[in-house]
Amino acid sequence: MKKDKDFIDGLLGRMTLSEKIGQLNLVTPGGETLTGTVVNTDVAEKIRTGRIGGIFGVKSAEAVRVFQDLAQETRLKIPLMFAEDVIHGQKTIFPLPLALAASWDMDLVRATARVAAREAASIGIDQVYSPMVDVCRDPRWGRIAESPGEDPFLASRFAEAMVEGYQGDDLSRPDAVMACLKHFCGYGGGMGGRDYDAVDLSPAALHDVVLPPFIAGMRAGAGSVMASFNTLNGMPMHANRAVITELFRHQLGYGGLVVADYTGILELIAHGVAADRADAARLGLSAGVDMDMVSETYLETLEDSVRAELIEESEITAACRRVLEAKLKLGLFDDPYHRLDWGRASQPILTAGNRQLARAAVAAATVVLKNDGDLLPLPAPESGRIGAIALIGPFALDRVNMNGTWAVAGSPNTVVPIADGLREAAGDAVSIRTAKGANIVDEPWLASRLNVHDWKDLSVVVDVRSPEAMIAEAVAVASEADVTVAVVGEAREYSGESSSRTDLSIPEPQKKLLRALKATGKPLIVVVMTGRPLALAEEALLADALLVAWFGGTEVGHGLADVLFGKTEPSGRLPATFPYSVGQVPVTYAHRPTGRPTPGRFQKFTSGYVDLPDDVAQNDGLYPFGFGLGYGKVAYGAPRADRTQLTGDDRLAVTLTVTNLGDRPTLETVQLYIGDPVASLSRPVKELKAFRKIALAARAAETVGFTVTADDLDFSVAETVTDTRRRSESGAFDIHVGPNSRETQAVRVTWDRPQSGGRRS
Repeated sequence: MKKDKDFIDGLLGRMTLSEKIGQLNLVTPGGETLTGTVVNTDVAEKIRTGRIGGIFGVKSAEAVRVFQDLAQETRLKIPLMFAEDVIHGQKTIFPLPLALAASWDMDLVRATARVAAREAASIGIDQVYSPMVDVCRDPRWGRIAESPGEDPFLASRFAEAMVEGYQGDDLSRPDAVMACLKHFCGYGGGMGGRDYDAVDLSPAALHDVVLPPFIAGMRAGAGSVMASFNTLNGMPMHANRAVITELFRHQLGYGGLVVADYTGILELIAHGVAADRADAARLGLSAGVDMDMVSETYLETLEDSVRAELIEESEITAACRRVLEAKLKLGLFDDPYHRLDWGRASQPILTAGNRQLARAAVAAATVVLKNDGDLLPLPAPESGRIGAIALIGPFALDRVNMNGTWAVAGSPNTVVPIADGLREAAGDAVSIRTAKGANIVDEPWLASRLNVHDWKDLSVVVDVRSPEAMIAEAVAVASEADVTVAVVGEAREYSGESSSRTDLSIPEPQKKLLRALKATGKPLIVVVMTGRPLALAEEALLADALLVAWFGGTEVGHGLADVLFGKTEPSGRLPATFPYSVGQVPVTYAHRPTGRPTPGRFQKFTSGYVDLPDDVAQNDGLYPFGFGLGYGKVAYGAPRADRTQLTGDDRLAVTLTVTNLGDRPTLETVQLYIGDPVASLSRPVKELKAFRKIALAARAAETVGFTVTADDLDFSVAETVTDTRRRSESGAFDIHVGPNSRETQAVRVTWDRPQSGGRRS
């Protein structure tokens, strides 16, 4: 460590103020990864003059080498750092992050990040702008697709796994890339579900809900963090010194790099806290944002601000130090080209192994919401019990949408469409007959918006045929089949950045198609492609089997065929509540109790909705967090505690027996929640604290064990974001265990603990 510090100290001592500021300038050469209206110019000349520290959005190893060669012509030969938005895969595209979180399988999540790191590193990428760990409880927000969902515990385990997969145990390895936790912080709570919007959040909620995934990622070793676009309690995060520097750096101990989001520093003017570009740059630097992305406000104004004694050069030096430290950890000072050279030798792109992992991830992420009469899995093709399948819907033959949002380097040409996957699985034994049936949307103006990023291939193509003609064709195909598989849902750009929705329904043209298919009387399997929780009340009534397949990526066709024919068990569990209607959002299982709690159905003068049917849970959504069905029939025994009276730092052992009553193996995710019924503050009705994903053989039982510690009972009390304490209290605690957040059994224990309020560390 001293050797590294001495190296950085020596380099800083030789740098001019202009060169230090240059290291803080993060630019894009343009192309397809644009999420704003500003594009950098004269990139090559700025590199030659030491005025760029990092570049993102470079698409090839050849371009990386050209730019790095220019950096080696500078006086100090400080290497560039290359970054990219590798969100759920580089060339091999895995299911969306929300879908990967639905797997509840952190070994799988870690493995997908490892593959993404190897593929990205092979073209010279040093840093990936992932994982996104924003907790989100409002599915109107399009970027929930990139998030781990609504729960801070699940999101924390996701953050750890992604960071470990990207970075490995040595960041200087040529196949490792630096993770970037984003978006810091509160971004998932924008008003009205609108992107970039204001967030008002209590300090306690910040510490208990928003921060845990960032802390988990930090402790896993994440080398960088990205500031978020939103204001937090009135202060834009790109100017929020209290949260970035005082809380995250000083109190929580974060020592890595902080980068701006796309023009986030410049946007301080629009937020109304900066008068001009120079003012914005001073605020961003003072807040602790080390690298200015795209806007070049640092580059253009900081030197003048130092001369005018508006900021200290030491602030610039501190930020520059963190940039140089990141490059040192990445091994760039030893060899700026080592990732390029390794990549050319190993060719890790889209290998058979990478594809197999992507295929397995599809099944692990797929959530079965309904399976009446055990319609699924379908009979094996060779059984002779099924002769024809009607594959209907605008996504049946689709390649372009299947990668989902933020598949920056992915290509639809490498995607296995659902029709191809089913045909390959069915062979000659079962006929797969297709029909489009409906447009994704009918409105040309909406199709144009959804095609915003489609320079080469359109996500939404409005058919020249009438809706009636398409439905008639689909009904004819379905009428001749033994079973219908309808693949419906959102276009890929219905979710993602700047893709908030006011309506969480499947578009009406596709609903009309489903109604017509139901009227044929043929068994109806509905597969939903989506990047967010949707309101599926009507689909749940129409479908005999209902699956959420998200956007599965490169191997979606093979993976979904494996699920439908039962080659692989669908083992996904919801990482976020699926509401009954958009009027229920924001929604979470971990809500606080009210003084007039719902009895479960509408009752006047209790908390709930007057227009919800009696068979719908009033405040928990249509499908709760953690819900999902397998093909086995699983029974849960009552949880058992090794004792019911505990003191101090005792550890509680909780066990239960889980039994597979079915005749086929199954996978089950056993979930443990804790409720605190009487506390000094009103606490959430229950909170996830542990889970285990187990494999159960046919007719087998397994005893599943959990350990609950005193720390699992603590919660935050706060006056301000920096004056927050973890509180320990004595009392009764309910330990809930079950297959999801709604269907749990509980054992009550009493824990005698000295009340404490020490600062979080």
